[in-house]
Amino acid sequence: MDNYNESSQERPKVNPFLSIWLHPKKTTRYMIEEKSIGFAILLMSIGYLGVILSDLVDSTFLSNVSPWFIVIFCVIAAPILGIIGTAFSALITWLFGKLFKGTGTYSHLFKGLSLTSIPFIALIPFYLIWLFTSPESLMNSDFAGTYPWVIWPALLLTLVVVIWSLVITVGIIAEAHQIPNWMAFLTLLIPTIIFVILFIILIIVLFFIFGIFIGMM
Repeated sequence: MDNYNESSQERPKVNPFLSIWLHPKKTTRYMIEEKSIGFAILLMSIGYLGVILSDLVDSTFLSNVSPWFIVIFCVIAAPILGIIGTAFSALITWLFGKLFKGTGTYSHLFKGLSLTSIPFIALIPFYLIWLFTSPESLMNSDFAGTYPWVIWPALLLTLVVVIWSLVITVGIIAEAHQIPNWMAFLTLLIPTIIFVILFIILIIVLFFIFGIFIGMM
């Protein structure tokens, strides 16, 4: 009887690759309670391949590199950049979530935020087609020829994925920290504003130092 009760109360199986699009909180809870850090790294390794491929746009310095070499590089770099990016994002959202009395742990945020890479998987086939059929139009900012058909669905889907990934991120933070969506949004917004301000200050300081250096020459 105990075994029956335990099995009847088991959390239903969730496919993160599908459910994250419409049910980010449900998927996040499943990810936190049922999946390991290793599975999170697997998600990032696949998803960040789409992130890196989409970042090839106007990468002029790679325009003369073989597409096969670029793909191999992306496959190797994806898990590394995924771990670094997600680890940093998890740290920031974990710390700032505490301002709103969030209860999520660093591990919860790391596993949850790995889900934000899933939407970028949809970009992989489009950018691979673009890379192999017309690498010049993808990576050369001065390209003046005929663009391939794949450019329009690739760019449109990229815009949709980026926006929806932000929406998903709010839901993930809210579920991991057990806070309302508006608090989760502020948890994401506040550090972003701080980093933008710090970046602007850094640019101003660098220009000031550069001006002093030029004046001394």
